[in-house]
Amino acid sequence: MFDGNLRTIQRVAAKVQRVLVVDSNPATARLLADQLRQLGGVQIFPAPTIEKGYAMARAVDPQLIFVESASTGVDGLILTKKIRRSDLVCREAPIIMCTVEATAELIFGARDAGVHEFMRKPFTIGDLERRLEAVTLKPRDWIEAVQYVGPDRRRFNSADYKGPRKRKADAKGTIAARLSQALRIVRSAAQALDSDPNQARRALAAQAVELRKVGDAVKEPRLIAAAAALEDCMNSELPGPQARAELLARVDALMGFMAADDDGGRGAA
Repeated sequence: MFDGNLRTIQRVAAKVQRVLVVDSNPATARLLADQLRQLGGVQIFPAPTIEKGYAMARAVDPQLIFVESASTGVDGLILTKKIRRSDLVCREAPIIMCTVEATAELIFGARDAGVHEFMRKPFTIGDLERRLEAVTLKPRDWIEAVQYVGPDRRRFNSADYKGPRKRKADAKGTIAARLSQALRIVRSAAQALDSDPNQARRALAAQAVELRKVGDAVKEPRLIAAAAALEDCMNSELPGPQARAELLARVDALMGFMAADDDGGRGAA
């Protein structure tokens, strides 16, 4: 495994000691257990349904999750979305979808649900190695928005893709792109405060941190102050109406940094 590179094996092994396999076929868990044996004391936790998989995820806090597609058993897309929007400690854990299908619809559906990697059944040890390296040694930026929660979709299935957008710089983009994306998420989250309040507030909190980092990078004190004000607002305990008014005021202050030609394109959010 991993061409016998002991250092690589050790680095990967440290990040996959607890593996959840949500698959209606118990043979999948047995196969993965056999193929992961070289990584040392990996614990495999099988679950045959979404309900049992979610309960197991809460109980064991897996470092890696395998799911399958609805057509072959468990609907991994539903489970992935549920985990991503949950309060589970493992909500950001890498998720790999294994399926006998490889249609464009399923692949893009997996990407948009928050799946990290996609792997066909039957898979070889080489297929598994590439996915494990991708999710453990090449971490992807995390997107905390309203419509989408998960790893940056612009590097989906990085184990296979070798095109021009493979570069790390494309995952998050330039400072200007980071600013634009964060502001678009803030705007979308503010609009979702009534329809999806929990995720909207989570997205606002995450983007407040991101915008402060962007402000630090470009040494823009006004942006730093506006982002810090939003962050403080998210941590405040003001009563309902007052807190909402204060929050929207902080969002409006940040919108002043949005470029006039930013049309809110889809991007990674």
